[in-house]
Amino acid sequence: MTDQAAPALPKISFVSLGCPKALVDSERIITQLRAEGYELTKNHAGADAVIVNTCGFLDSAKAESLDAIGAALKENGKVIVTGCMGAEPGQIRDRFPSVLAITGPQAYESVMGAVHEAVPPLHDPFMDLVPPQGVKLTPRHYAYLKISEGCNNRCTFCIIPKLRGDLVSRSAGDVLREAEKLVKAGVKELLVISQDTSAYGLDIKYAESMFGDRSVRAKFLDLSRELGSLGAWVRLHYVYPYPHVDDVVELMAEGLVLPYLDIPFQHASTNVLRAMKRPGNQDKTLDRIRKWREICPDLALRSTFIVGFPGETEEDFEILLDWLGEVKLDRVGAFKYEPVTGATANDLGLPQVPDEVKEIRYRRFMEKQQAISAKILAGKVGKRLQVMIDQPGPTVSKGRSKADAPEIDGSVYVASRRPLRIGDIVTVKIERADAYDLHGIAV
Repeated sequence: MTDQAAPALPKISFVSLGCPKALVDSERIITQLRAEGYELTKNHAGADAVIVNTCGFLDSAKAESLDAIGAALKENGKVIVTGCMGAEPGQIRDRFPSVLAITGPQAYESVMGAVHEAVPPLHDPFMDLVPPQGVKLTPRHYAYLKISEGCNNRCTFCIIPKLRGDLVSRSAGDVLREAEKLVKAGVKELLVISQDTSAYGLDIKYAESMFGDRSVRAKFLDLSRELGSLGAWVRLHYVYPYPHVDDVVELMAEGLVLPYLDIPFQHASTNVLRAMKRPGNQDKTLDRIRKWREICPDLALRSTFIVGFPGETEEDFEILLDWLGEVKLDRVGAFKYEPVTGATANDLGLPQVPDEVKEIRYRRFMEKQQAISAKILAGKVGKRLQVMIDQPGPTVSKGRSKADAPEIDGSVYVASRRPLRIGDIVTVKIERADAYDLHGIAV
């Protein structure tokens, strides 16, 4: 009697596009796929189906998503589309009528239903194929922790509320249990994300929930404090500068939370901010930032800005440059405005800024910020910083200080006589700096 070969596990190829919030959606889908016995592969041609998690924030991102769908169809033919672009499926169906299914963001059940229909699962559902922390797409030493979905703001350049809806916060207990599992699994840094992190809990009236033996309110401050007690670095992203952020800066001064705030200021001109439907008094914002730096001198601030917004004049742009020179942010990203389909900015009746002007302003903006960043980094030469290792090397390893988020900020290159491992946190004496990165020796 011969043993019968076990049937091959069904294979799913997965493409994840867009922001860290979409990456968390991908991790949840992949975790469920693995729990149900599906095998993940990077090869479209050898897969039983392909899932494409799309981004629909900018037209350029939509184009990238459509290209990914087209490539998957060409190589495989059985394609399931999800993510932000799936919230408005017409554009996808018009171009690719043969896709198997289209679902919007966070539609995990719908994605799995489409997978089941295309490729039924084989394995025994009682088998445990997934680690307690789930399947992650990030390196094992850091993880994104999504605390809410959607957004109550109505910025005129943004279509995220149309795609993901209004604010929906997770309970504090649910967030903290996920964070605890991640830390127990070896995660050294938790990157807290949402569309509007400092609005956390507003929709559920800051309801209390149990975590361990205690009740925790769904408030930005309370959640930050609890996360800080788990023993990992805690980094806060997409924080609007609401008044209660001041209290979280106190936690940074105490060492519970990393002294780092990612705040999307977007512009500095009152006229442009008003057109964007953003908070418009940047003088008050400057005062707040000065106060934060008094409370926590090591605070690092990163932000994003849009140049070439409809109606932006040369005077508006000069105001932005002057404000940038005064506030001296540590890390800055900029985007040239794109008239995203569905954004209300398209209907304001404001004159469009010519593409060549956008390009010139973008370059001037980045040159201004590069000089600011270089000066800030030069001021760190001679200091000793805590650095987390991301990429070990034989003699020089690549890592990040507390002022650097993965993939979007700078790096610290660490020379060391002893071998360093991924996720190690080492003390580094900084010996030199360039425009974006630091170089030093492990001590």
